[in-house]
Amino acid sequence: MDLRTRISAALKQAMKDKAADRLSTLRLVNAAIKDKDIAARAEGNEDGVGESEVLAILGKMAKQRIESARAYEEGGRLDLAERERSEILVIEEFLPRQLDAAETEAAVDAAVTETGASSIRDMGKVMGVLKAKYTGQMDFGRVGPMLKERLSN
Repeated sequence: MDLRTRISAALKQAMKDKAADRLSTLRLVNAAIKDKDIAARAEGNEDGVGESEVLAILGKMAKQRIESARAYEEGGRLDLAERERSEILVIEEFLPRQLDAAETEAAVDAAVTETGASSIRDMGKVMGVLKAKYTGQMDFGRVGPMLKERLSN
């Protein structure tokens, strides 16, 4: 079952269960995907966005909520931080399992070997390979500095 189908099924189930918080989060996810579909169609891609783009949307939404929850906690708004965390849980149901530090390092090593990267100039090639294989499974904000360090040695 593809990701869009799983999200639609979860949305329908949330309606049946009258789970208001879950339903609102799933509607936000659906709206974000449809916005990207519309943008893709405007650029001539009639099929809308693919599975990897949907994963990227979900990853971005989860990351935004993590940052919001942190800001709310710092501001003393624990109720809003808790709401953000509950939205994160719903979004993460559809994301693949995150790679741990050792798996991320192994993936970076494999991508460097695969591309034959030897200097910092090759960083784009390596990131392209990683994004193609591991979208939604690793935090590319952490991978960038790791890769930069590895290629500058």
